[in-house]
Amino acid sequence: MTINCKGHLIDLVTPKVMGVLNVTPDSFYDGGKYKSDKDILSQVEKMLIEGATFIDIGASSSRPGADHVSEEVELKRIIPVIELLIKEFPEVLISVDTFRSKVAKNSIESGGAMVNDISGGNIDTLMFETVAKLQVPYILMHMQGTPQSMQVNPQYKNVITDLLYFFSEKIFELKQLKLNDVIIDVGFGFGKTIEHNFQLLKDLKLFESLHAPILAGISRKSMLYKSLDITPEKALNATTAANTIALLNGANILRVHDVKEAVEAVKIVQQLN
Repeated sequence: MTINCKGHLIDLVTPKVMGVLNVTPDSFYDGGKYKSDKDILSQVEKMLIEGATFIDIGASSSRPGADHVSEEVELKRIIPVIELLIKEFPEVLISVDTFRSKVAKNSIESGGAMVNDISGGNIDTLMFETVAKLQVPYILMHMQGTPQSMQVNPQYKNVITDLLYFFSEKIFELKQLKLNDVIIDVGFGFGKTIEHNFQLLKDLKLFESLHAPILAGISRKSMLYKSLDITPEKALNATTAANTIALLNGANILRVHDVKEAVEAVKIVQQLN
């Protein structure tokens, strides 16, 4: 199972780790932490040394109830960061966390390697044809509603079958457009109750039937810290436990704030094989 990133074939049979870099003032865990070039470079260097294969950059917060950010602001935040990283770490594989096709296009043209779309193409209808033209790996995430509304009483007939149906339809559309590399993300915390999230984690293996790599983004999320009545800052141990379950259930990429611990989880689970 491989994906092509800027001409490099990345083998996902051994799971990989994606480090999160939020250049937003209001993300739920690390909002406002990385303001200067120095802070950004030092955090990315740390994640690369610790073993991150990808760096996922987000310039518009998608936490529940987040403020809406204009396309112009998102571009102003993200493009300079991509250019900075490419200059300092020419080999870095940057994933661009955006639901806007223009931001995706400009980011890839500035040196990004893949697109991570929380809306699965539902917010910007030009996204699918844009990524197909760019021929970059596309992370297709499921979200019910929008970041502003998604946690207001999410409902499913059956969360597993509803999501399997959603992904099979979307993957079919993307294959029609001849996009080669589609990665799926069930969207933990995006329009799901705590029960829905744990059901998805427990049955993640069922999504292997879609024959696409699976990304799990559970790092420090409310399904963990609310279950333990703690804060996101104290949820590293819970994150490692959840990441380990995700790996045992077929996750190929872990999207995390803490790279070292995720890489260790991958290594320990690999010992079973």
